[in-house]
Amino acid sequence: MSRFFARSDSESEESSSDDEITDKAPGATFKQSLLLSDDEEDTKRVVRSAKDKRFEELTNLIKTIRNAMKIRDMSKCLEEFEQLCRAFLKSKNIVDKEGIPPFYIRLLADLEDYLNQLWEDKEGKKKMNKNNAKALSTLRQKIRKYNRDFESEIAAYKEVKSKTKASFVVPAVLMQSRDESSSSDEDDDDDGDWSPSDTGSSSETSDKEEENEKPKMFAKGTEINTAVVVKKLNEILQARGKKGTDRAAQIELFHALAAIAAENNLGQGILVKIKFNIIASLYDYNPNLAAFMKPDMWKKCLDCIDELLDILFEHNNIFIGENIAEDSENLAVSDQPFRVRGCILTLVERMDEEFTKIMQNTDPHSQEYVDNLKDEGRVCGIVDRLLTYLENKGSTEEICRVYLRRIMHTYYKFDYKAHRRSLGLKEESKEESEGEDSAVIMDRLCKFIYAKDRTDRIRTCAILCHIYHHALHSRWYQARDLMLMSHLQDNIQHADPPVQILYNRTMVQLGICAFRQGMIKDAHNALLDIQSSGRAKELLGQGLLMRNMQERNAEQEKIEKRRQVPFHMHINLELLECVYLVSAMLLEIPYMAAHEFDARRRMISKQFHHQLRVGERQPLLGPPESMREHVVAASKAMKMGDWRTCHSFIINEKMNSKVWDLFPEIQRVREMLVRKIQEESLRTYLFTYSSVYDSISMATLSEMFELEMPTVHSIISKMIINEELMASLDQPTQTVMMHRTEPTSLQNMALKLAEKLGNLVENNERVSDLKQGIYGGYFNRGKFTMFSQYFGIKSYQQKQSGYQRGGYRNQNQGNY
Repeated sequence: MSRFFARSDSESEESSSDDEITDKAPGATFKQSLLLSDDEEDTKRVVRSAKDKRFEELTNLIKTIRNAMKIRDMSKCLEEFEQLCRAFLKSKNIVDKEGIPPFYIRLLADLEDYLNQLWEDKEGKKKMNKNNAKALSTLRQKIRKYNRDFESEIAAYKEVKSKTKASFVVPAVLMQSRDESSSSDEDDDDDGDWSPSDTGSSSETSDKEEENEKPKMFAKGTEINTAVVVKKLNEILQARGKKGTDRAAQIELFHALAAIAAENNLGQGILVKIKFNIIASLYDYNPNLAAFMKPDMWKKCLDCIDELLDILFEHNNIFIGENIAEDSENLAVSDQPFRVRGCILTLVERMDEEFTKIMQNTDPHSQEYVDNLKDEGRVCGIVDRLLTYLENKGSTEEICRVYLRRIMHTYYKFDYKAHRRSLGLKEESKEESEGEDSAVIMDRLCKFIYAKDRTDRIRTCAILCHIYHHALHSRWYQARDLMLMSHLQDNIQHADPPVQILYNRTMVQLGICAFRQGMIKDAHNALLDIQSSGRAKELLGQGLLMRNMQERNAEQEKIEKRRQVPFHMHINLELLECVYLVSAMLLEIPYMAAHEFDARRRMISKQFHHQLRVGERQPLLGPPESMREHVVAASKAMKMGDWRTCHSFIINEKMNSKVWDLFPEIQRVREMLVRKIQEESLRTYLFTYSSVYDSISMATLSEMFELEMPTVHSIISKMIINEELMASLDQPTQTVMMHRTEPTSLQNMALKLAEKLGNLVENNERVSDLKQGIYGGYFNRGKFTMFSQYFGIKSYQQKQSGYQRGGYRNQNQGNY
């Protein structure tokens, strides 16, 4: 019976399922169904499973994507990739059962590599039309995000691919284009299967093949000598930096060549040359300057540099240098010393820069940052080994360069061992007692650079690092004198940005050091420029401020990010701001009290006044919470002469945990701060309330502010000598006798009123003269107005200047 007559409801439901692929054409006639026999109809039908259906859909989309990749049609790639993602999502049930097909992983890996290659090709991107360029950017972001879900599978595929190439590749393979590789991958797609075990079996097979067969670098029967190895080395080097070169495979070839040279005892000369090229290839693995080395490459780089230094230390007959020409190299074993072209110092400097980039691109609050920071010990060890090597065989210029590298890893670190020795504490271990102080190391390295360096930049960096190290260890006078003698502040604006950042960091550390030593005015002056700019974070290289895109384009932002200081070298910005505000408070509050009625009073710190205004505008006055609010509350208490309240706002558990506990000498800083608050509160009290007293006992002041009598006597004497306080000291009774030379509040108000009345009369006279056509008159001749002559009034400013100069000291006190 034909299918037409046998069709039932159940069969129609089955035909609509995913298991049935072939559908009848809508134009099929009744006659055609009758003429077909059952056998003929069975041969025409094609029944496929859902697995095969999804397989065909994915492979068709992949072929379309690869064809678009060949012609660089990014718009088509983006469109087909989105369809591929949707199709893969539909296949989720089958994928969960069967596993991810290898050809799908292969496409994701190849597509990402292809897009990265196009992105790095600046010239090619410029030639793209607008739609393709936009599609390239969008697709690159999508593929990077999408591939995160397949990281392990893609990594396994790339590892198998690299091992296979490294085992059987010859240098010519390195120059295969991406198009050829993509077409070969397309041909391999047909052999793909859903079984995930295929990937594992293929990797096991390649591993076995790699174990059984060594890389065939040379034809069978070739005599291995230095000339042949050098020729093969040059063949590999020809592919370096060219488009389409497999950099991982190139590094493996260098390692294989080094192994062959070692097996055939070709000498250390050729081995050193190969090592130089291996390290250079590791650096070239990431062509983008902003990119940082991956952990595996970084470990290989450190190992290779250590191996190279081991060879140089063990064999004194090897001479290396950039001035050695390639045709004058001596790489073969002979009676003459080995001569190799290369610069070990350049490799170590690049390694140091790569370490900085790794730290810049690692989350500072993660465990990964701590693990990466542990490598600094190994980096410093390599620098020390190079330093020892160059001190014997290097030039003066090279020694200065490597000395600076060592200084840059030392200047910002606090030497706790030296600090314990200075306090007379016993060292915890024998190593601590035998170790050389960092101050001695810095002094030796910096003085050599001062004497021998012929470049201003290295000497400038060394001076700034030396000052920073002095300031960090509270050697205030050495740091200050070195800064003044260097005259760097006169021409630092002509230096490059990294040196300017180092200068800013040094000035900040110098200001913090002055604060710890109680030099409040010096601390304020050192921190003034950085804090008043409002860009401390950016000026210290500790982050970028949010700006308009017009001020900074993407390229400038990348450059500025490369200048950032790693997190472990940062200066605490909250500590910096707190030190500055407290210094400003100790200077500004007494000055404000002394010039309360002076209209021409200047501001010592604009930022401090801004914080005071912000505090005054608060609608609700609650207990202070932030560091700034604590300083504002302490300032208000100091205005009233209440040093205890001021002290409680500045030094408390909250402020200790945020600021003061960060200092190495915590107790000493607290004692200094309490002392300064007491002294400045006494000065403020005398400025504010001197008009209230006829006389006051110094013993009373000593008791109020808990200061010794000699200290109180010294403070009051200085105020009288500087004409800040109109008073005299009665030595027998230890009493301060006040001279009423300052006007009272009522007198100040009367003077202000008289001044305003005088200005009003002058304005009226000007208007009158303009109406009558008289210009000038008394005003241009500098005479008083009739109003002023009649009342005998001097201006308010003249009165105030007289008070400030003490001109009325011998007149009737308080009479005007």
